Amino acid sequence: MDLVGTVTVAGVTTLTLDSPANRNALSRALITELRTALDAAAADPETRVVVLSHTGPVFCSGADLKETAATAPGERLPVELMADLLAEIWEFPKPVVARIAGPARAGGLGLIGAADLAVCARSATFAFTEVRLGVIPAVISATVLPRLAPRAAAELYLTGDVFDGARAAEIGLVTAAVPDDDLDRTVAGYCASLIKGGPLALAGTKQLLRRTRSESIRAELADLSDRSAGYFTSAEGREGVAARREKRDPNWVPAQSR
Repeated sequence: MDLVGTVTVAGVTTLTLDSPANRNALSRALITELRTALDAAAADPETRVVVLSHTGPVFCSGADLKETAATAPGERLPVELMADLLAEIWEFPKPVVARIAGPARAGGLGLIGAADLAVCARSATFAFTEVRLGVIPAVISATVLPRLAPRAAAELYLTGDVFDGARAAEIGLVTAAVPDDDLDRTVAGYCASLIKGGPLALAGTKQLLRRTRSESIRAELADLSDRSAGYFTSAEGREGVAARREKRDPNWVPAQSR
């Protein structure tokens, strides 16, 4: 079963997350397929712009928690594999535009941060849910924190609260939040503008935009991946993941707050 659809029209390659049954969670299979599709798009001279889209009502719910809970000792967690995916999108030599028509959570926000441009429907919602699972938003910080206003990052990272498309645009997570009916038209408009740029000039400009980092994205993601794995494999992290899957409050939530 293909989990990532690929269509190229007039220089624009749309890569569609197509795993709606689990809310487009970043499973090992989906991550592998998306990386393969990105490699093909990078090598294809007909591809000038990549659009990252989705089927179903949810853009991406984050790392696959079912696979996370079932990960054997010594096996790489989905969140660790996600680090490789975010690095590939961040370093991608062609412009990447994220099209967000529905909710995004946790690792899904990492995908949005890695894209060069991101357009969401105003009805879309977002949340950094990691702390409520007893883990930290480590891996996605490499791509998200360069986008966010610092005060907003502190608020939303620490509370895990849900926020809407307008707030996402205000704090820099997305480029624009538009009426739902205008989403595809706005994405197409950005793609039309991007295609007018020279391929080498666009690649060089992307390097300029990334040059302020004190270390490479891969070195940073390797460190953050190790940190994230430590939390996911901790007792608190295992309890948080189990509680989410079982649709109950984790054991650290006071009984009177449930």
